[in-house]
Amino acid sequence: MLLIPAIDLKDGRCVRLRQGDMDDATVFSEDPAAMARQWLERGARRLHLVDLNGAVAGKPKNEAAIRSILKAVGGAIPVQLGGGIRDLDTIERYLDAGLAYVIIGTAAVKNPGFLHDACGAFPGSVIVGLDARDGKVATDGWSKLTGHDVLDLAKKFEDYGVDSVIYTDIGRDGMLNGINIEATVRLAQGLTVPVIASGGAGSLDDIRALCEIEGEGVSGVILGRALYEGRLDFQQAQALADELGQPEV
Repeated sequence: MLLIPAIDLKDGRCVRLRQGDMDDATVFSEDPAAMARQWLERGARRLHLVDLNGAVAGKPKNEAAIRSILKAVGGAIPVQLGGGIRDLDTIERYLDAGLAYVIIGTAAVKNPGFLHDACGAFPGSVIVGLDARDGKVATDGWSKLTGHDVLDLAKKFEDYGVDSVIYTDIGRDGMLNGINIEATVRLAQGLTVPVIASGGAGSLDDIRALCEIEGEGVSGVILGRALYEGRLDFQQAQALADELGQPEV
């Protein structure tokens, strides 16, 4: 089970939001590159970046901070990024800068043809991010709820050739009240590509619960507020996941 620290970027700073609310942001660091180095030193095997301003604006807004993080990491571990990625030129620019994966969320739902083209142009480098409330997909920084069922959309995008699916339960994100295990398992069981859980992990019990469903196709979890508020020690949590997880092949 891969534990992936999140670095959410707003106005060039590392923040965390509650339930995606841009007006409810807590600043955790003024130096995102230093934060990235910190996670690297603590043994992180992948980093998850979000351009929050970009997600709202529909175009990159924290590119300078993202490039500084990529430079700080220096290719030692894969870095994935979501938020404001709406065209192939942006994807190419980020991958050329050292990004391993782009995460396409809103654009995938609104413009499936773009996701299809991206998977064709950059095979193995495209992750789809599906954010949902009560099983229905939300877009535009979670501000708009669609009528799309998560599993139906995920199956469609799997056929396009996405590397994996990040599934976020909006109602739990930043609230530290546990991952929606039931919904995450249901999605993973319906797909052949891996599912990365997101939203609500706040304790070692959550890590244990996720490790129990690793065999269903849940390959990792994105961790945010719990790490930054000290409720979860990353090294301890990853050690537990390694102990309980399936042997890597």
